[in-house]
Amino acid sequence: MSWEDYVKKVIPYVAGEQPKDHNVIKLNTNECPYPPSPRVGAALGAFDATTLRKYPDPNVSELVSVIARRHGLSDKQVFVGVGSDDVLSMAFMTFFQSTTPILFPDITYSFYDVWADLYQIPYERQPLNDLFQIKKEDYLKENGGIVIANPNAPTGISADRILLEEIIKANSNSVVIIDEAYIDFGGESCVPLIEKYENLLVVQTFSKSRAMAGMRIGYAMGSEKLIRYLMDVKFSFNSYTMSAIAIAAGVASVEDETYFQETTAKIVATREHTKTQFSRLGFRFPDTKTNFIFATHQYVPAQELFEALRAHAIYVRYWNKPRIENYLRISIGTDVEMGIVIEFLENYLKNREKKGH
Repeated sequence: MSWEDYVKKVIPYVAGEQPKDHNVIKLNTNECPYPPSPRVGAALGAFDATTLRKYPDPNVSELVSVIARRHGLSDKQVFVGVGSDDVLSMAFMTFFQSTTPILFPDITYSFYDVWADLYQIPYERQPLNDLFQIKKEDYLKENGGIVIANPNAPTGISADRILLEEIIKANSNSVVIIDEAYIDFGGESCVPLIEKYENLLVVQTFSKSRAMAGMRIGYAMGSEKLIRYLMDVKFSFNSYTMSAIAIAAGVASVEDETYFQETTAKIVATREHTKTQFSRLGFRFPDTKTNFIFATHQYVPAQELFEALRAHAIYVRYWNKPRIENYLRISIGTDVEMGIVIEFLENYLKNREKKGH
């Protein structure tokens, strides 16, 4: 026996490519194309660096309070972590201890099965229908927990709250996590259901609509009992998960509601215009409620388009996986960036047609 026989061996999550060259149009990781609120920059500029010699507030009290107020909750109903990935990972570790499999869609955020494997949690993937929609009946059976991204990634489809409530209500003996990373771009949040269902945990992030992917802030909202259990695991794992700088920046972001609304509105407007142009160019895609479009072309393979775009310094996301191997996930950039993408695709498709492909 060697030390390697005792190593936990897992297949890790593969993140979107982060090109070293900044002179590219980066539409492969669903980042916000605009900077965060000016108040964030002001908060960072005014930050007293001498405080860095001290540990940050382990309860993240100030940030928890502004998030709670924004959502009409109490502080005891909010948990903050280092990005929603950290929060979700903590939730898997905390709530999914049953020997009965947890359930999540077969096409969804690909970190779910990684965490399940890491924490040795049994799981079953539930197939979306041919329109990439959740089938409610798949979640009305015995389970050790449920995780649903809504709107879904990578499809962009948003399930309505009535359907999700039926799933939550029918699973009172297990925790149901609704991962709302993209909710601010048009979906229907399940936050209003928190007061009705003790087993509901809603997770959101600052990485998309708040333009703070580089700061790593995520949070969960749920019943006081769920949040207390999360806190117990956090303080058994790492008390000081959130830096003082991140707390200050997060508070400043939440306090600027006007900028937040203006930014998300700009992204939605660009998304809708891009959908019209993509349709004109022969692309088909589900109706998206996110800051990306999950598109397939009527006759050009997705991998070919992915490689052509990349050669032109335009980065989008492609997965060579069953059911989605002919789709590209294209994040919404600025109007200028999307104009360049549309112009490139139009020219590429015309030239391809001229060559008789």
